[in-house]
Amino acid sequence: MRILFVSVEVAPFAKVGGLADVAGALPKALRRLGHDARVVMPLYRMIEDDPRWSLATTLDEFDVRMNSTWTKRANFKETELDGLPVGFIGTDEWYGESVNSETVYQPGGMQHLFFSQAVLTAMEQLDWIPDVIHCNDWHTGFLPLLMREKGGKTWDDVASIYTIHNLAYQGEFGLEVLEALDLPHSLYNHEQVEAWGRVNFLKTGAVYADQVNTVSEKYADEIQTPEFGCSLEGLMQHLAHQDRLSGIVNGIDTDVFNPITDPDIPSHFSVSDLHGKSLCRSRLLNEVGLPEIPGAPLFGVVSRLSSQKGMDLMLKAAEAMFALPIQLIVQGLGDPALAQAFSGLEARYPNNFRFVHRFDAPIAQRIYAGCDGFLMPSAFEPCGLGQMIAMRYGTVPVVRATGGLADTVFEGKNGFVFHNRDAADLFAAVERAKIAFQHPEQWNKLVLNGMNSHLGWDDSARVYADLYRAAINSRRVATVKSA
Repeated sequence: MRILFVSVEVAPFAKVGGLADVAGALPKALRRLGHDARVVMPLYRMIEDDPRWSLATTLDEFDVRMNSTWTKRANFKETELDGLPVGFIGTDEWYGESVNSETVYQPGGMQHLFFSQAVLTAMEQLDWIPDVIHCNDWHTGFLPLLMREKGGKTWDDVASIYTIHNLAYQGEFGLEVLEALDLPHSLYNHEQVEAWGRVNFLKTGAVYADQVNTVSEKYADEIQTPEFGCSLEGLMQHLAHQDRLSGIVNGIDTDVFNPITDPDIPSHFSVSDLHGKSLCRSRLLNEVGLPEIPGAPLFGVVSRLSSQKGMDLMLKAAEAMFALPIQLIVQGLGDPALAQAFSGLEARYPNNFRFVHRFDAPIAQRIYAGCDGFLMPSAFEPCGLGQMIAMRYGTVPVVRATGGLADTVFEGKNGFVFHNRDAADLFAAVERAKIAFQHPEQWNKLVLNGMNSHLGWDDSARVYADLYRAAINSRRVATVKSA
């Protein structure tokens, strides 16, 4: 199959969250299966200015017609990432300014409308029409609509897949987004693009795509409920009834996250030789300035600071956890109030806790490699990559049973799981982990089970390939019916 993967962030070029990791790894796994998978993303200035990528200009300039009075000039450049063709769509208005990884998501929807239209225009100019376009999150929500409403015969038989990485972020705007593309106001109805009085990008993608999926089976079930549906649970139930909604758990790039070769950790180790992990642990304690507490397991957190990630629960449970005792390192950026609370916690518990208040990918790797356990007490977690990266590095996860955490971590087998969203349940799970840590044989079994888990993309890539085939078949049927 010819597969075009479309995302506004792709690792290692521009990364804000887990979507970038998926976009950088899944297409490579699809190519290993023999498919012609390619990626396209915006050309941010930081990418264009980085000599590592050796960009080649494929289309120097081409017109992107937005509406009858508005045409944008764009360019298309390409490079390869481990054999994966990656294309970049550039334009001065939105991507010409210098940006960093934290400002990839600019406010407003016009740059995302432009990007979606430019993707279709560039593929036509290059005469490379895929069998399926794989769209991701709300930023690309209008791509399936454009294929059907404005694409013409070129795109009639091309299927679309729409992956919801986090339903909480939907992209809600006014009618100006329809006007920007000369789309009729008649589309502004509850069956198509409107939700709760706004044009909703995520809903639009889900309505128009041939298949919709989320990033774990559990999350696909959860978003059909009021608790997790973010006011779109009715649509999700409808998609499930049509057999158009599924869940496919993410993997991780096991070449990037590899304790045998990782250049950012002080000592390498493997399933057959764990000696290097103890050196990683001692070096990490020294790096953050924590003293060694005999018998106390060292837990790590690499996360956005938000209540969604369960940071509020950790703060409530901290005093009891430190009394066990345990030690804890939290790295992350986010909610200023949570950051202030973590800074205060470090001042009160200087022997138990360190707060690394910055984005620092190398130290994140050392936390994954050097800690004994890893905390993810999320309120909801569509998939989660942290627990899988931790297991890859022999670090035992303690998670709340939600979304992809419930699909990948199992009590007493490769980690510890709690169910209720309260500090007491989190503490009880950490206490079970502390008890297991005091029994080396039991702990070592947890470590090895995690490291031996199937954490890569190959299995999930095969499931995606089946989903693409289903989408292509349903698109062909739809085309015949409409003829």
